[in-house]
Amino acid sequence: MSDAIKHECGIALIRLLKPLEFYKEKYGSAFYGVNKMYLMMEKQHNRGQDGAGFASIKLDTAPGERYISRVRSIAQQPIQDIFAQINERINKELTEHPEYADDVALQKKNIPYIGEVLLGHVRYGTFGKNSVENVHPFLRQNNWMHRNLIVAGNFNMTNVNELFEGLVKIGQHPKEKADTVTIMEKIGHFLDDAVAKKYKQLKREGYNKNECSPLIADRLNVGKILKRSAKDWDGGYAIAGLLGHGDSFVLRDPAGIRPAYYYQDDEIVVVASERPVIQTVFDVNFEDVKELTPGHAIITKKSGETAIKKILEPTERKACSFERIYFSRGSDAEIYQERKKLGKLLMPKVLEAIDFDTKNTVFSYIPNTAETSFFGMIETVEDHLNKKKTEAILNGNGELSAEKVTQILSERPRIEKIAIKDVKLRTFITEDSSRDDLVAHVYDVTYGVIKPTDNLVIIDDSIVRGTTLKKSIIKMMDRLHPKKIVVVSSAPQIRYPDCYGIDMAKLEDLIAFRAMLELLKENDKYHLIEEVYKKCIEQVHLEDKEVRNFVKELYNQFSAEQISDKIGELICDDSVKTEVKAIFQTIENLHIACPKNLGDWYFTGNYPTAGGNRVVNRAFINFYEGNNKRAY
Repeated sequence: MSDAIKHECGIALIRLLKPLEFYKEKYGSAFYGVNKMYLMMEKQHNRGQDGAGFASIKLDTAPGERYISRVRSIAQQPIQDIFAQINERINKELTEHPEYADDVALQKKNIPYIGEVLLGHVRYGTFGKNSVENVHPFLRQNNWMHRNLIVAGNFNMTNVNELFEGLVKIGQHPKEKADTVTIMEKIGHFLDDAVAKKYKQLKREGYNKNECSPLIADRLNVGKILKRSAKDWDGGYAIAGLLGHGDSFVLRDPAGIRPAYYYQDDEIVVVASERPVIQTVFDVNFEDVKELTPGHAIITKKSGETAIKKILEPTERKACSFERIYFSRGSDAEIYQERKKLGKLLMPKVLEAIDFDTKNTVFSYIPNTAETSFFGMIETVEDHLNKKKTEAILNGNGELSAEKVTQILSERPRIEKIAIKDVKLRTFITEDSSRDDLVAHVYDVTYGVIKPTDNLVIIDDSIVRGTTLKKSIIKMMDRLHPKKIVVVSSAPQIRYPDCYGIDMAKLEDLIAFRAMLELLKENDKYHLIEEVYKKCIEQVHLEDKEVRNFVKELYNQFSAEQISDKIGELICDDSVKTEVKAIFQTIENLHIACPKNLGDWYFTGNYPTAGGNRVVNRAFINFYEGNNKRAY
């Protein structure tokens, strides 16, 4: 998308089911798991670039031996920084102790990061400080092996305050009111409780303290711990965790908002946020990688026994459609076709906007992530031209000359690379007038391919704030002096804040919201703003399930086309001379293109959890009162 937004996180979990000697013999290295984790994290680099973390657990270590390792980074290239540190430490140990080279047992005992259970995370810091303390995985330490807990996830909870108060009521003193800490402490509380109960039960059965430890690991019911922990969670999440003795889990939210995929065979269990990551790194087929069912957890015990357990009752599936439009890698077989379909479904509106004059229209895209939708759009242009060519030839009644037939057949879509992002450019001046001039040059344009008689159609995967379009792209397109600029979004209008992991927290940041406000002013309906504000205030003390999204009433005053036309005006300033039109995907066509991911709350305001309406309520109150703060 042309507007940069911070979004999403990526998780990767690997459980090696064989002894490390097996991987040394078959794959040539006991570092097999570490190497695969590096690849999985790099393949999910698109999901997070602010920070990255890695943790590992060694199974069956002797008391006094280190069995948990963790490293985190917020360097400019955090994944590479993490694994540079890991490699440096491994190479140091191998250099100083040559005897480790061919002895896997010595490697496992003495070299950190080599383990059978590995957890990786890539992060975008949606809010708060981007310090290393905010980077996953988080570690809850204890001298009891079973009570050590490592957590990482792709999630955001809407009811952090309530969860925090719940911890306080049971006697805890959380170090901060953040959803990551709150979730970890919630799981940790019930983990402690379960371990204590198992210990008492085993003591009654006659086992001494030393004998209890391996039996607790065997008998601990991870599914029950997760059920008790997640009972009151409201949000979108894929949460991964490791217990100190070697159990692991990944839990997905009941609506399937956040993605999670897994693969298992007799050598490994692996979980990631995206299917093609697993396919590529482990060279397995599409159908072998399964989607984790919403409300379920994949749990692997220390023994290696793996099961999918229902933790929460699944609700109506509302998997995030933005995953398909933009966030996930387009190399996924389904996502690639869905993005092409998004482009195809937009073409009827585009053809109308250019009066079906494809001969005098240049088609392009911005940024590179819109390329697949662009391919779909061009295929539809080609279909339109082929139909036109067929009609022209048939209408000739067989009397067309060879030259005329060649002329008819030669018409094809005019495709050009118009906007090119200057990746080297950095905006370093904060003073507004100077900064805006620099921002205007983030994209370069290709000169010499647009004529004054040409339309210019340019597709983006989504338009959030419209800032880059207004300050850079439209101005540069205008310099080419086309007859008309048609800006096409493969996503519908983003009207509402997201509260499940995407950094879209303030209504006034959204260009669709600003367009609606302008229309209210122009149509003498701005008094409705205060009416909706009063309705929101009246809901402040209601329970989440009783809160309604009254902001919808404001959007319902106008058609989608009216708002699109106003957005077309807002992305231009007085310096732009060319006519500009904005076209957005419809909700109906979004669902046709992405039938498995029907989560559309940022477009429709139909939030899949009760806490979503609370967030939009708070966001509108903040807007009305002029509070420049987040709604969650």
